[in-house]
Amino acid sequence: MINAVRPGLWTCSRCICRVSSSRAQQRLPQKRWLSAASSVAQSSDTIQTPPADYSTADAKHDDSLLRQIFDSPPTFQGLLRPFLQSASRQKSVGLFRNRYLTSPQGFLTFADITIARASKLVVKVTNASTVADYKTLVRDLDRLSDLLCRVLDVSDFVRITHPDAKIQEAASVAWSKVYMYMNQLNTSTALSDQLGKALANPEVMASWNEEEQTVAKLLQQDFKKSAIHLPKEFRDAFVDVSQSISELGAEFVDHMQPEKSYLELPSSKLHGIDPQVARNMVRHGIIRLPTLSSAAAVALRRAHDEETRQVIYYATRTASKRSIDTLEDMLKLRARLAALSGFESYGHMTLQDKMMAKTPESVRQFLQALSRHNSSFIETEIADLVKEKRQRLGLSSDAKLQPWDRDYYMESIRTAMRSKRKTNDFLAAYFSLGTVMQGLSRLFNRLYGIRLVPRDTLAGETWHPDVRRLDVISDTDGHVAVLYCDLFYRDDKSPNPAHFTVRCSREISTDEIQETWEQNGQAGLPTFETPLEAANDGMHVSRQSDSVKQLPTIALICDFHQDKEEKNQPALLDYYQMETLFHEMGHAIHSILARTSLQNVAGTRCATDFAELPSTLMEHFCADPSVLALFARHYKTDEPLPYQMVAEKLQVFNRFEASDRENQIILAMLDQQYHSSIVRQDNFDSTEIYLDLQRKFGKLPADPSGTSWQGFFGHLFGYGSTYYSYLFDQVLSERVWRVVFSAGQNGAALKRENGERLKENLLKWGGSRDPWRCLSDTLEDERLLDGDEKAMGLVGSWGIKDDLRS
Repeated sequence: MINAVRPGLWTCSRCICRVSSSRAQQRLPQKRWLSAASSVAQSSDTIQTPPADYSTADAKHDDSLLRQIFDSPPTFQGLLRPFLQSASRQKSVGLFRNRYLTSPQGFLTFADITIARASKLVVKVTNASTVADYKTLVRDLDRLSDLLCRVLDVSDFVRITHPDAKIQEAASVAWSKVYMYMNQLNTSTALSDQLGKALANPEVMASWNEEEQTVAKLLQQDFKKSAIHLPKEFRDAFVDVSQSISELGAEFVDHMQPEKSYLELPSSKLHGIDPQVARNMVRHGIIRLPTLSSAAAVALRRAHDEETRQVIYYATRTASKRSIDTLEDMLKLRARLAALSGFESYGHMTLQDKMMAKTPESVRQFLQALSRHNSSFIETEIADLVKEKRQRLGLSSDAKLQPWDRDYYMESIRTAMRSKRKTNDFLAAYFSLGTVMQGLSRLFNRLYGIRLVPRDTLAGETWHPDVRRLDVISDTDGHVAVLYCDLFYRDDKSPNPAHFTVRCSREISTDEIQETWEQNGQAGLPTFETPLEAANDGMHVSRQSDSVKQLPTIALICDFHQDKEEKNQPALLDYYQMETLFHEMGHAIHSILARTSLQNVAGTRCATDFAELPSTLMEHFCADPSVLALFARHYKTDEPLPYQMVAEKLQVFNRFEASDRENQIILAMLDQQYHSSIVRQDNFDSTEIYLDLQRKFGKLPADPSGTSWQGFFGHLFGYGSTYYSYLFDQVLSERVWRVVFSAGQNGAALKRENGERLKENLLKWGGSRDPWRCLSDTLEDERLLDGDEKAMGLVGSWGIKDDLRS
C-alpha cells in the first residue's frame, strides 16, 4: 500500500505530539499572528544576501557560537538583524528552502505538481512488462512514496506548528488532496499486482540489493493488510470500518471522562497538601477537587488521611460508562477489521511485518520474562513501603498495603531522601540550553565525527524568528543533514516535544533529475537555477561517489521557558528537560546517520519497536559523568557541574522504578489482550480483563472492584497492540549501554570506536536491514539472529537492571 508510508513525525509514549493523522485532519486552523516566514512571502524579487557559513572549521572547531545563539539573545539578534532588515527586500526562498512553499497558494501548487508527477509514475509501473521494467519497479514505487511524503510530511508539520492561520489552512488542503489521491491508488490492484509479479521473478529478485528487497516486502505486506485483493463488498467494508475506528478513537481520546467529575471533601481531610493549593479550592469549609487534575494527584501523594486517599483513588481510577463503551466499541471494530483482512486478531495483523516481535505470542514471551526479572526488585520496594506505613502509623506488626497507599508512602520515603541531600538542587543553573546543545555537538563529534554548526537562514526559510538552523557536518562526508530547532516557549505552540522528519534521505536518479529539469520554469511553477535544485524542490542535496541524495531535513520542537525578568539570562533546563532534549536528538541522530538510498527505510522509518532504541539510549549518555563533563557548567560562574547533584537526583527519582515498571508491563499486557481474539467473545469485559491481569501478574495491590481505569488509557488508540515497544527498547538500550559502552566506565561513553560500532552495525541501516541482525551484530550475540519467541524471551530476561550474567 502506498501510504506515505511511515509518518514523518515519530511519536512515542514520552514525546507524543498528536494521536493520529485523522485527528490532525479534523483540527481547524487557529487564528495566530504572522511569522517572519509568511510576512516576506509576497515580497519583491531581489538578489538574496548569501547566508553566513560557519561549517568550514576543522573537527576541533570553536563551538562557542553554537552556545551563544541559544543562550545569548543579543548574539542571536545580532545574527538575525541583517536577515530581518533585508527580509522585506528579498524574495522568499520558501519554507525549509522548498521553492514551492513561499505562500499559501504554493502548498496547493506543490500538491498539484506532485499528483501530476505521481500519476506519470503510476502509468510507468502499471505498464511494466519486461524484466528490465520490473528490475526498476521497487525504486519506482519508492519514489512514488517519496513524492507523496514530500507533501504529506511537510504539510502535516506546518498545519500543526506554523503560526500563520492562512498557511495552516493551505497546508491542510494540500495534505487532504494528496491523501485522497493516495487512497485512490490504494483502491486499485494494479500496483499490487505488478509488485507481486516482480517478487515472483527470480531474475528480478536476484538483481535487487538487500535494501530493495526489504522495501519490496514491506510494500507487499502493506498491500496485503489493506484488503486490496478482497471482493469489492469486503473492500468497501474495510474502508468503512477503518473510518469508524478513526472516529471512535478520536472520540475516546478527546472525551475521556471520569464517573465523577468533582469530589467534595471537608478541608480538614486534606491535611498534608500545600495550604495555598487547598485554600484556592475551599468554599465554606469544603474543597471541590476536580477528579482529573494535578491537585488530585498531589492529594494522593500528600494527604495524611487514608479514607480521603481511598475516596480520591476510586474517583481517579473510575472512567465513565461512556468512555468504557467507546473503548470497547473501538476494540471490537479493530477485531472485525483484522478478520476482514484474514488475520486471527488485530494484534496479529499489526505485528506481522513492521515489528521486531512479529507475533502476539512473542510479545507475551517478552513481557512475562521481563515481569519475572522485575519481581525481586519490586518485592524489595513493597517491603520498604510496608515498613514505612508501619512506622508512620506506629504499628507493632506489618500493615496491609492498600492501592491508595502506594503513592503516599513512596512520597514519604522520597521526601526523607531529599532531606538528607548533601547538596542543594540547583541543577538547572548548569544546564543552559546553549550549553546542552554544545554538549550534544561535542558528544556526536566524539562518537560519530559529526557536529552541529549554526547557519544563517534566508528570507522565508523558517516559520518563526525563534527558529535556529543547524547544519550537521561530518568529518568525512561534509554536509549530511539540516536541523531546524524551535525550542522556546510560545503561547500558541504545543507544549509537547517532538521530532519531525520533514524530508527523508533518498537517492535521486539521473533520469529523475533530467525529468524535473525539463519542467523548470513552466507557467505557475518555480524557476530553479540548477537541475539538482529542481530535483529536490530547492532543498539541500549531497553528492558522493556519483550518487545524489536528498539531505535529511529535520525539525525539533520543544517548549523551554526563558526568564523574561532577567533580560540576558538563558533558558535554564531542569534535569528532565535536558534528558528530553537528549532523547529527541536520539531520534534526530537516527535520521541523520541512516542516509539510505530508499526513503521507505530511511532513519526512523524502521520497525516500530526498534525506533525508540536510539532515543532511549541517549538517556544513558545524559546521566554519564564523562558526558556531562563535556558541557555542564554554571551559566554565570562557568564552574563545572558537581556530579553528586545528578547522582542524588537520580537516586530519588529511581527509588521505585520497579513499581513503575510493573505498571507499564501490565498496561502492555492489557494492550495485547485488548487486541487479541478474546475481543470477539460475547462476554468480553474490558474492566474484568484489566483487573485480572493486575491480580495475576502484579505484586502491588490491584485496583479494587468497581474501578475502571482503562477508560483513561489513551495510548490504546495510537499504539494499538504496540504499547510494549517503549519497554522493549528500554531493555535493548540498557543492554547496548552496558555491552557497547561499558556503562560509561573508563570513559567508554566517549570512545570513537564504540560510536562507530553502534553506527556501522545499527544506526546507519535505518529500516533497511533486519533489526535482529543489527542487534546481533552490535551486541555480538548470535542468540538474537532468529528474532523468534526465544529471542524475545531472552531480551525480557535481561531486564532493565541488566547485570550481564544472562
